[in-house]
Amino acid sequence: MQRITLEELQKFGKTFSLSKQAIALVNQQKATWELAAANYRSLRQVYTRSFDFNHFRIDCQFNPGRIRSTAANTAAEAIQTRPCFLCAENRPPEQVGIEAEKECTILCNPFPIFPYHLTIVSEAHTPQQLTGRVPLLLKLCYDLQEFTLFYNGARCGASAPDHFHFQAGVKNILPVEEEIGYLLKHQSDSLIELPEIKIRAVENFLRRVLCFESAQPEALVFWLEKTLQLLQKPGETEEPMLNLLGSYENGSWRILLFPRSAQRPWQYFAEGEEKLLVSPATVELGGLVILPREEDFSRITADDLTDIFGQVTLPSADFDQLKQALRETTKTSEK
Repeated sequence: MQRITLEELQKFGKTFSLSKQAIALVNQQKATWELAAANYRSLRQVYTRSFDFNHFRIDCQFNPGRIRSTAANTAAEAIQTRPCFLCAENRPPEQVGIEAEKECTILCNPFPIFPYHLTIVSEAHTPQQLTGRVPLLLKLCYDLQEFTLFYNGARCGASAPDHFHFQAGVKNILPVEEEIGYLLKHQSDSLIELPEIKIRAVENFLRRVLCFESAQPEALVFWLEKTLQLLQKPGETEEPMLNLLGSYENGSWRILLFPRSAQRPWQYFAEGEEKLLVSPATVELGGLVILPREEDFSRITADDLTDIFGQVTLPSADFDQLKQALRETTKTSEK
């Protein structure tokens, strides 16, 4: 595996925490890897349009460098026949990383959305599945406090569904990070209010999301794992469809879990003028819609966004069932 030494990292930034080391890593990769350098330079030229929905907004970003991810063929046959680009033996020689929790390597994402964009990969080639890895998620949130972590489910935006990974972007880029305080105060439904954890639901912003807040990792592990179980459909072996954002700040974790119903909207598969190359993943659920084609960026409308999110987010009736199941779990655990 290609790991960079602390001594080398110190040439590119501070290294007193894992978060600072990750920032130094991106700086080092921009200085030594032309592909990464060119793509990070191109971020200065991305265009953004904002759509105001009163108590929240959706930003659209024209980012041609993300065409590889947006248009990724994630069909099982395609995955099985291509080399895994997250495995150490298949990474470019210029791509180096730093260790995280022994089992993972932090890499600079060479196709960025954020000024500092990380991919955190398992060293083992193992499927994208969150169950059993919630403690790892929480530890990474704690260690990378200048970043927001995100998880794309295998059927919800992961371009490498065969290799477990998180991604992370520097904090306060996604609109939902700015809006969540207001949404929780004015637009949320309180599901669980315990000394060790709060769980609230928000659904009046095109998407439906569960917000978990706690200073106790054990409580978060229990309730997140329980939610994954509740989302699992009877007889289905694949992980339930979901996206997740996680962060640690002021002594507490905040996890946003977006249950899903579809991977891509019909517009993704359309032809001609109806086609919009949009493949919603965690970044999109966070309010930043990435559009790699300029024609889509120019003509997408607020109605299109409403329709697209309506297709891929969990339907209202199913979300109501999930909320009720969580409330019932609380009653059962209190007996």
